Amino acid sequence: MNEQAIRTVVQEVLAKLGKPAAAASNAPRTNGIPVVKSGGNSTSHFTPGPQPTSGRDGVFSTAGDAIAAANGAFQELRKRPLADREKVVQIVKQMCEQNAQKWGQQELAETKIGRLDHKIEKLQIIKRVPGTEWLKSNCYSGDAGLTVEEFAPFGVIGAITPVTHSLPTLAGNIINMVAAGNTVVFNPHPSGARIACDGVQAFNRAIKAAIGIDNVATIVGEPTIESANEIFNHRDTKVLCVTGGPAVARAALQARKKAIVAGPGNPPVVVDETADLDNAAKSIITGGAYDNNLLCIGEKEVFAVNSIFDKLLDAMGRHGGYRLNAQQIDALTKLAFSPPKEPGGHAVLNRDLVGLDASVLAEKIGVRVPAGTQLLFGETDTSNSFVPEEQMMPFVPFVRAKDTMHAIEMAYEFEHGFGHTAIIHSRNVHAMTTMGKLMNTTLFIKNGPCGAGLGLGGEGYLSFSIATPTGEGVTNPLTFTRVRRCVMVDELRVV
Repeated sequence: MNEQAIRTVVQEVLAKLGKPAAAASNAPRTNGIPVVKSGGNSTSHFTPGPQPTSGRDGVFSTAGDAIAAANGAFQELRKRPLADREKVVQIVKQMCEQNAQKWGQQELAETKIGRLDHKIEKLQIIKRVPGTEWLKSNCYSGDAGLTVEEFAPFGVIGAITPVTHSLPTLAGNIINMVAAGNTVVFNPHPSGARIACDGVQAFNRAIKAAIGIDNVATIVGEPTIESANEIFNHRDTKVLCVTGGPAVARAALQARKKAIVAGPGNPPVVVDETADLDNAAKSIITGGAYDNNLLCIGEKEVFAVNSIFDKLLDAMGRHGGYRLNAQQIDALTKLAFSPPKEPGGHAVLNRDLVGLDASVLAEKIGVRVPAGTQLLFGETDTSNSFVPEEQMMPFVPFVRAKDTMHAIEMAYEFEHGFGHTAIIHSRNVHAMTTMGKLMNTTLFIKNGPCGAGLGLGGEGYLSFSIATPTGEGVTNPLTFTRVRRCVMVDELRVV
């Protein structure tokens, strides 16, 4: 892909900064769009520290310098034992847990989206990201000799991180990538760049003290279109890992190198007549309200069969959701969306509402909700813009279905073929199997909240990069390796 083409695509996400391409905007953004401060869970007393110094502890003013430094670190790291990689993994995990309160406050103060308690928790759970223990060799021994397959690093990985989980995504990527033997250069979302830089500097200082290598992770201090473009095309970035919206995902897929892409989602929920309705309601609230529904895996719309529809909405109210009536939903929808700019196009989302608390959304339409309300919900039809759009705010629309198959068919339609995440609440194995085969999503969760798909309340492991378009799924250290087969021929068996 040529430079001009990449510039055009990446600009949708990384260049809508309200200034020339080389400058960063003061307006916070998510996936390249402006957002505003969260409500009651935000912090107004925390002031971000000074801008990190370029060229120090992993922070660089240009992508070229950041890549060169990361490449130098890789040349050193590749000579070191696996134990040194494990030290890096443990440093990142321990520092995230120890600094979760401070860094969570800093991220919210900078990005102004989501909830403080969940910003903190996302750093505390970094310890669940897998490390060097995943690097287990495959061995084949026979009359012809011995073959060992091992997992080798690529080199320098170029990574794009989102504003929704700036430092958690960065930290999780470092763990996975360095465990695999790579180094990494980051181009963070501009609205989460300061916390990302602070994290990189802190990690680098501790890593250098522990193993004597600097710049294991590097970052562009003031990310621009040019810096993203250079990372995508530089000969020393061997692999790309992109976590973001459709535009930056397309740009990565068109670069002439391996790309691991975590793309968009619009996860639907199906609830049938056999479901445990209290569990379904609690799960929808837990997942849909998490960090004010910023998660790409979060419950975005619910399709429930008619026979249990009203009972499910009653259960939502019992477990902490607040039901909006038809007039209130209409008012919120008109506030949240503008008509499409062209016939057949998408409704235009009011980005100022992204990441706000449920109570703040309610206040904007003249509704006061009980203290502690995490999620707004209510009945709509499929024509309501909240159903097809990935809107990233704590309101979930509920749509009536004639039966289970109708609900599954609507879920399939409004997931849009992203192949990201789908959820069902049912005790009917046939219904679960039918939906799973039809949806063909990377994550398919049954009878739990969305977080169960990342090992949070379900089995498995955690990562903040979920590669849906390219098929790697929930990333882990093996995602960032190449398989090397070493063969010794003849007379090696000892049994």
